[in-house]
Amino acid sequence: MPKKKAAKPKLVLDSNVLISAIVFGGKPREILDLAVKGRVEVAISNAILDEIIAVLGGKKFQYPERIVRALVSEIEDLADLVEPGDRINAIRDDPEDNRVLECAVASGSSFIVSGDSHLLALRVFDQIGIMNPDEFLRRQK
Repeated sequence: MPKKKAAKPKLVLDSNVLISAIVFGGKPREILDLAVKGRVEVAISNAILDEIIAVLGGKKFQYPERIVRALVSEIEDLADLVEPGDRINAIRDDPEDNRVLECAVASGSSFIVSGDSHLLALRVFDQIGIMNPDEFLRRQK
């Protein structure tokens, strides 16, 4: 009998991972490439997109608005846009990190990939594995 193909992992990439993929490359870019090749599914929410827009267009990177819009459009084409219904307040030290958890729960994701210490400290939330880009890539090999 032929082997059944494993389902593609579904994940949420935190804004810091997506920004690192765009600006610096490296392991975050490798994960984005997996999504482009269709080897993983990515979910995103408007809250995560808004953070990407603010950071790329802000003081640190100062990307022109047309470039930011083009990058966000590419992300929207690549990812499943979800609108979380329930609010989560699991991370009190940085409440904005809860938006990532909300996206992962609403999308039925198996993983969150982040570089954020508050999220990484959880390790697991609602049966969703939380790991940094290196850990996720090692798991995919």
